[in-house]
Amino acid sequence: MKKVKLIYNPFSGNSKIINKIDTIIGIYQKHGYQLIPFRISYEASLEDAFKDLNDGEWDHLLLAGGDGSVSDSINMMKRKGIDLPVGILPTGTANDFAKCIGIPNTIKEACEQIIMSESKKIDLGYANGKFFVNVLSFGLFTEVSQNTPTNHKNTMGKLAYYINGIKELPKFKKLKIFVEGKEYFYVGDAFLVFIFNGKTAGNINIAYKAELDDGMLDVIIVKADLVHTAKSFLNFLIRNHLEDGDEGITYFRTNKIRIDCAEEIRTDMDGEKGPQFPLHISCKKDSLDILGYRKSKPKQIDKFLKNLRSSLPKKAK
Repeated sequence: MKKVKLIYNPFSGNSKIINKIDTIIGIYQKHGYQLIPFRISYEASLEDAFKDLNDGEWDHLLLAGGDGSVSDSINMMKRKGIDLPVGILPTGTANDFAKCIGIPNTIKEACEQIIMSESKKIDLGYANGKFFVNVLSFGLFTEVSQNTPTNHKNTMGKLAYYINGIKELPKFKKLKIFVEGKEYFYVGDAFLVFIFNGKTAGNINIAYKAELDDGMLDVIIVKADLVHTAKSFLNFLIRNHLEDGDEGITYFRTNKIRIDCAEEIRTDMDGEKGPQFPLHISCKKDSLDILGYRKSKPKQIDKFLKNLRSSLPKKAK
């Protein structure tokens, strides 16, 4: 019987994994797998979960959690030199990376999709010695994400981020940044910066042109110009912010970049505390074997927004 290790944090995502363990075991057992759960706790660390994974008996890893938990596990894999396919169950508060690879929200559907799939090689981001699966960011978005009230997020969804973001603009301090890469060079002010391997942050489809298997990272810089930035936030609503003509945003793709910042400001990596400046960032192509990958089909809203963008006057695009 093929062995699979499930690594989970019982406190991730309001503990919603706890009542699903038996369901997961049952599905895997039905398909001829022996599922062995490992519960992360104070007594059993993440490092402990990887102690026996080099013995050659394991078929794949199943990681249950949000972006931060998944990122921590993959970094541990890399440090231990473990090369196994990975399946992800979206049980965290934010599951941006799981959405990016097309994993269903329900545990049963996610398990079935993972089990029935072939592994696919995808890229990972890498910054100052640590891998990230989805996004590295700093600036306004990091502050807004942490300062938007939970009840607003629950009732208004991603619109809450936009509203709170525009509200914070007048009092947010401009960041003096230095960006150096073969595709782009910039010294100046900015409100926020994203370096995407995935597509979404806080469930907002920001890097909608990004691909997980192209060997490139998508860099988005929102410049510190109140007029243009307010317009850019409105463009976010119709996913028009990466098109030509938005003077408040710089967008380019790269496989290697260096970024520094004059201010002492925190960075965010996959929803957790990120590295300090200067940032040395690169894309590690084909660095992870992922299970359950399914390129998402355009939703009705995506088709509507595409048609809306194409109907805008050329200058507005």
